[in-house]
Amino acid sequence: MATLLLLVFVALSSLTGAKNPVVHPTTPSLGVSSRLQHSWAQYSPFFAPNPYTPPAKHCKITQVNIIERHGARFPTASAGAQIEASLAKLQAVPKYTDPSLNFLKNFTYDLGHDDLVPFGAAQSFDAGQLVFVRYEKLVQNALPFVRASSSQRVVDSANNWTAGVAFASNQKSQPFLSVILNEALNDTLDDNMCPNAGSSTAQTNTWQVIYAAPAVARLNAAAPGANLTVTDITNLISLCPFETVAKEKPSAFCSLFTQEEFDGFEYFGDLGKYYGTGYGQELGPVQGVGYINELLARLTGRPVVDHTQTNSTLDADPSTFPLNRTVYADFSHDNQMIAIYAAMGLFQPSTPLDPAHPDSKRSWLASQLVPFSATMVTERLDCGGKGREFVRVLVDDALQDLAFCGAGDDGMCSLDAFVQSQGYARNDGNGDFERCFA
Repeated sequence: MATLLLLVFVALSSLTGAKNPVVHPTTPSLGVSSRLQHSWAQYSPFFAPNPYTPPAKHCKITQVNIIERHGARFPTASAGAQIEASLAKLQAVPKYTDPSLNFLKNFTYDLGHDDLVPFGAAQSFDAGQLVFVRYEKLVQNALPFVRASSSQRVVDSANNWTAGVAFASNQKSQPFLSVILNEALNDTLDDNMCPNAGSSTAQTNTWQVIYAAPAVARLNAAAPGANLTVTDITNLISLCPFETVAKEKPSAFCSLFTQEEFDGFEYFGDLGKYYGTGYGQELGPVQGVGYINELLARLTGRPVVDHTQTNSTLDADPSTFPLNRTVYADFSHDNQMIAIYAAMGLFQPSTPLDPAHPDSKRSWLASQLVPFSATMVTERLDCGGKGREFVRVLVDDALQDLAFCGAGDDGMCSLDAFVQSQGYARNDGNGDFERCFA
């Protein structure tokens, strides 16, 4: 569905007659405040915490490696079933004591499941335009090489991105999706290869009891007999982002909860990512090792050396894993991108996230790490000839400090230092990958 909707976006964009592509011309406004959107954790739409910083004038970008989360979607099938069950409790109440709930009498849950929504299709289309505008010379030198994990929403996002590049270039550059990695097999773009990895359930449950308790009391008083639980509150709060991105207007559920309750929901998401595939999960970072080793191969122009998630057949074939491109674009999921950040060494907190006490100054924010259409870009730069190659990493346009490889204020490490800093990946996770199956 998303791919068909994209054709509409392209047609509408063409009517503008603009000769110079405008970044984000198609993604519509959602009509809700930035603060509210940013409290939706991993369900937040893409936003840039800091504007993109071009490299120093004496440096030339020679390669761009992009990994991007799919665009905004409907709830997953399982999440949708849980939402409907919680909603049924509220709608079974014969009479509300709070008129703010009266809309529920005529409310129908009509969201799809798993697939992109039109807003999400537009996000990826616009991301493709942005890449052409920002890296035009590289895109023109050689077609970007594009891969995707096999979930339909990821495949559709990749195709929407390629259409965005083509549109921004006036069809002069028409990249295409070359490789779809089967999520049932070796796949560096999905977190499906560590059966022994734990979950974040214990930590999120601890916080859910704390943050959702006031809403449970308030809504059960307003809807006598609903008997809502803290889990129901999380399900119902999630309707705010899901309905808003699906219908491109504020959901009635956004006004059913306070900003403080949304802040609690945000931390629920932060904990989920940290203890799911992030630093709080012993076997979280190892799930990002395969992608890091593929990234190192592209940066250095050498064959992939990896014994973890990579598909060795595909990575050994120049047609399915070329080393001569200037732009690479991979499309993935939020949980896998978190694992990749952790494997690389990005966003590591000084202390673990406390399941009962949020740190208001924390830098681990799912809304900034993996919003819908989140993007990590690794740039390789030539800053003066042989031996003067460097690396920069940007997440959602925000330049990362890369202290782990000795970067200064410019966020740049020498290519050699960056490669050396990735010892965990180059050593196949220091034995952690074997623990995924032992």
